[in-house]
Amino acid sequence: MTATLTPADTSGPVPAKPRPLTRVIRPGAAVAAGLLLYLSFPPRPLWWLALPAFALLGWVLRGRRLRVAFGLGQLTGLAFLLPLLIWTGEDVGPVPWIALAAVEAVFIAATCLGIGAVSRLPAWPVWAAAVWILGEALRARVPFGGFPWGKIAFGQADGVFLPLAALGGTPVLGFAVVLCGFGLYETGRRIVAYRRGGGLPRGPMAAALLALLVPATAAVAARPLVDASAEDGTVTVAAIQGNVPRLGLDFNAQRRAVLDNHVRRTEQLAADVKAGREPQPDFVLWPENSSDIDPYANPDARMVIDRAVQAIGVPTVVGAVVTPETGKLRNTLIEWDPERGPVNTYDKRHVQPFGEYIPMRSFVRLFSKDVDRVRRDFGPGDKVGVFDLAGTKVGLVTCFEAAFDDMARDTVVNGAQLISVPSNNATFGRSEMTYQQLAMDRVRAVEHGRSVVVPVTSGVSAVIMPDGRIVEKTKLFTPGALVAEVPLRSSLTPATRAGAWPELLLVLVAAGGLGWAATAAVRARRAQGE
Repeated sequence: MTATLTPADTSGPVPAKPRPLTRVIRPGAAVAAGLLLYLSFPPRPLWWLALPAFALLGWVLRGRRLRVAFGLGQLTGLAFLLPLLIWTGEDVGPVPWIALAAVEAVFIAATCLGIGAVSRLPAWPVWAAAVWILGEALRARVPFGGFPWGKIAFGQADGVFLPLAALGGTPVLGFAVVLCGFGLYETGRRIVAYRRGGGLPRGPMAAALLALLVPATAAVAARPLVDASAEDGTVTVAAIQGNVPRLGLDFNAQRRAVLDNHVRRTEQLAADVKAGREPQPDFVLWPENSSDIDPYANPDARMVIDRAVQAIGVPTVVGAVVTPETGKLRNTLIEWDPERGPVNTYDKRHVQPFGEYIPMRSFVRLFSKDVDRVRRDFGPGDKVGVFDLAGTKVGLVTCFEAAFDDMARDTVVNGAQLISVPSNNATFGRSEMTYQQLAMDRVRAVEHGRSVVVPVTSGVSAVIMPDGRIVEKTKLFTPGALVAEVPLRSSLTPATRAGAWPELLLVLVAAGGLGWAATAAVRARRAQGE
């Protein structure tokens, strides 16, 4: 008997509709990866969460089409950066915060597109980790000079990978963490495939294990590079935290009160030294913006600074806003001698877009009128800041500059035996920003083998050893003076000597992987056409 086919029969089997849950698993995992990355950053000592974050991201992106990888990467970027950068809207509302996070997330999305492209290559974790560093390198340079906040290395100040900063700086440190995370996923994937009855190819399995184990082994091997010994003796340094009258941008309207707070706290330290309660410092460091009144143009400001510096009796670095009659403002650090007054200056070289100057002001004003709070733009300086303070070469890296690899390195190459990072975080209230920045300073200490002193107007001020340990710190929004003996060093770490070369080499590795992936894709399309 011959069966008669109905129209339903000729249509073939009806494909099963994707379940709603299936559609959200990978997007949900992409968001989870971003949240894990955020949680790995200070003030939480959960640096190790970066490893499962990248393992999860590897699962999300491996084998994905480029368009899909970009979309999943956008989710990861937003989940990571929205909570990480929430402090940028502390006093100006959500628009700048969301806009910044969205723009920076596009870089992460493009990076994830690249990771998706190389994920089909042999030893793909190596190529993928290099692509991540390529993305960070671009984000640190464009637009408007870049915004490196959120580099993976800056979440590793408490981690076992930190010694790698002394070997190759933040690019090598970040590469190791990302590679280890992707290696963790690839190792797990191979083991799961084997248990399901598949083969266990030795070459790919060995590559996966190497991606997992080599970064950790390299970190252990790099530990001897981290040295806190005093090569050039020691120095006693004081960091003043005067505090601000109240939180938020409005503190700039109370400039004299901020100055008086730092004068008062310095004079109190002088009294403590005279009474034997504190040791005599060799020099004193004030924060960025400790005098928003230009002491060159205002005799009363100069008078009270003179009084404080003469009371303590040692060279003091004062953070001031210098207001020339014409041209742009200057965010300046002034070396103030107790006998001669101001004798040297350093103008901040990497001024902060949308904070110290407003690019495209008329366009940005359409979205937020808060841009007009910055009535006069700051201009950048053009020379490296190294002061000779009582015989000690002190490198100067002002606040936002600590996020850029070349800023601290320039001072060390120019002879700095110690680094100072004067900062002003009062605008950002009690947010996580000050702890994120402090972690950067700890990474820089290990990267260059230098003690780092961080005077901040409102906290957290800190004294950091060359091995990244914090030995003294203040509380937020509390006046204080940190006095500590720190080692001086003049040798150069491999990272300092290498400069930008490790990053350049990793960028070239990423470019090679992307080129290989593109060539393979073209050949595959040609083969299908034949």
